[in-house]
Amino acid sequence: MRIYLGSDHAGFILKQKIKAFLDKKKILYEDLGSIGYNKDDDYPDFVLPVARKVAKDKQALGIVFGGSGQGEAITANKIKGIRAVVYYGGSLKIIKLSKKHNNANVLSLGARFLNEKEAIKAIRKWLKTKFSDKEKHKRRLKKINKLGSR
Repeated sequence: MRIYLGSDHAGFILKQKIKAFLDKKKILYEDLGSIGYNKDDDYPDFVLPVARKVAKDKQALGIVFGGSGQGEAITANKIKGIRAVVYYGGSLKIIKLSKKHNNANVLSLGARFLNEKEAIKAIRKWLKTKFSDKEKHKRRLKKINKLGSR
C-alpha cells in the first residue's frame, strides 16, 4: 500500500510531522506537495494530484492537510472514485466508520484543529480499519459511484 500526501500552507507543518511518523513506522508514502511553506499557495494544486493518484491505484490511500480540511475534501471528492472524509477532532469512531462503512480512500485533516498526537491517532485508526464488505455497504458505494456518470 502506498499513501499519497498533499497539503497547502495551513497543513504544511502537520504534514511534515506526519511524514516523520510514517518514516518511523516504515509506511511508504509519496509527498505531492507543497514542498515548502508558501502562505499564498492554493490547496487544489496539491489535493488534486493526490486524488488523481489514489483514483488510479485502488490499493493506494491519500492524506491531505489544510486549515479545516473541508475544502480539501470537497476538492478531492470531485475526482471520480474518491471518497474523501474530513477529520478535525473529536471521537475517533467517525474515522472508523468512514473506512468500515464508506471505504474512504482519502483522509482530509484540519490542521488548525488537530495537534500532532490527535492526527497520528486518527491516521492509525484509519489505516487499521478495513471496509466491512457487507452487502449493504457495497450497494451504497455502487450507487455513489454511478453519480459521476449521470
